[in-house]
Amino acid sequence: MGFKRKRNDKEGDDDAGEEVREVSHTVKKSHVLPSSIKNKDQRSAVYAKIKQEKKRDKIKKTRARDAAEKKALELGEELPPKKVPRTIENTRELDETVCKPDDEELFAGHDADEFSSIIKRDSIPKILITTCRFNSTRGPAFISELLSVIPNAHYFKRGTYDLKKIVEYANNKDFTSIVVVHTNRREPDALVIIALPEGPTAHFKLSKLVLRKDIKGHGNPTGHTPELILNNFTTRLGNRVGRMIHSLFPQNPNFKGRRVVTFHNQRDFIFFRHHRYIFEQKETKQSDTKGKKVKEAKDEKSTFKGKTIARLQECGPRFTLKLRSLQHGTFDTKGGEYEWVHKAEMDTSRRRFFL
Repeated sequence: MGFKRKRNDKEGDDDAGEEVREVSHTVKKSHVLPSSIKNKDQRSAVYAKIKQEKKRDKIKKTRARDAAEKKALELGEELPPKKVPRTIENTRELDETVCKPDDEELFAGHDADEFSSIIKRDSIPKILITTCRFNSTRGPAFISELLSVIPNAHYFKRGTYDLKKIVEYANNKDFTSIVVVHTNRREPDALVIIALPEGPTAHFKLSKLVLRKDIKGHGNPTGHTPELILNNFTTRLGNRVGRMIHSLFPQNPNFKGRRVVTFHNQRDFIFFRHHRYIFEQKETKQSDTKGKKVKEAKDEKSTFKGKTIARLQECGPRFTLKLRSLQHGTFDTKGGEYEWVHKAEMDTSRRRFFL
């Protein structure tokens, strides 16, 4: 009577290893993806081997590049060009509205737009800050910090007044802009900026708000006029939004106050930061040796010299804005015309930016 021979574990491991080698060999030959292998152990083994090979190739390329640079330095030749990594920013879709330095039409329009009088220092910005009708607990705290960020800003309670009535009142009192903080579920979630007297009106979504008290090691801002940094507003729409933000601040920064306000645009998200410069005197230890280097420390003399170190201290608040719409004229939800409106179909590509 015949019987089957039992297979021990060692033989099973050898067979499994041979199967993995065979599968990996077929993957290498036919470029089959590991996801097409049904067996989990074989799939993970093949994936680990492919990953290890990629790591080896990367190390080889890095060593070859370093050797080429070292050889070029020894021979006094030009260094080989460095490869630029592919990012979403440098592979963005082509946009005809990107501003160029020699765009005369754009700069000619700056002299006649709604913000030219403030940016040319013909008038001083005066900002009215208010809320929506139903305010929240964090709304007043955020507004009090906005008042410390924007010079010459005044807060008025909304009450039951309609926003059109507030626009009329602000025009009569010579305000240049209105900032409305909208709240939802006890959290500020939107900003509406209205340029006076004739607009435009920008609606921003507000997210990731961090108040000053929640920032570790925060500083307290002074009453000096801050330096303003607007970064990466490259398109015509971005340039217009940047000038609108520019018109909220006076054009005579007091650099002795060491305050700086930054609006950094990246992938159509506008990141707001508020810092102050800190200059500290620190002592650095230097050792002067005479003669040859010896193990004994008798000949070493320690000298201390003062060194000025500059750093940034965040003052807060910290938040992120995303443009939802830009409307002609002052706030009008029914009969207003829009220059630009964000729609859901605009987000089909990650490499398409509008600001």
